[in-house]
Amino acid sequence: MKEEIKQRLQMNETWQRGLYMLFFIFIYGVSKFLVIGVMLFQFLTIILTGNVNEQILKFGQNLSTYLYQITLFLTYNSEQRPFPFSAWPDGAPDQNILIK
Repeated sequence: MKEEIKQRLQMNETWQRGLYMLFFIFIYGVSKFLVIGVMLFQFLTIILTGNVNEQILKFGQNLSTYLYQITLFLTYNSEQRPFPFSAWPDGAPDQNILIK
């Protein structure tokens, strides 16, 4: 049993994923502030113009999909690393990236 744990501790893939996870934890924290910014901007746009800003609406959708992808990666539900290691999301989340 101890030998198995020792072997797993020496696996480079495990430590490499850990570094990616630290990176994405930081990105996730920064992205939460972007969500707040998008929310406030859309709210002000509604007050001032009566309409939502379509570009910010699309960006908000993509940003929320990105946060979803990060969460999947951090919780080991996906092995696909999110942006900048893959393409920036375009639209709603793709359910095909889940590990079955």
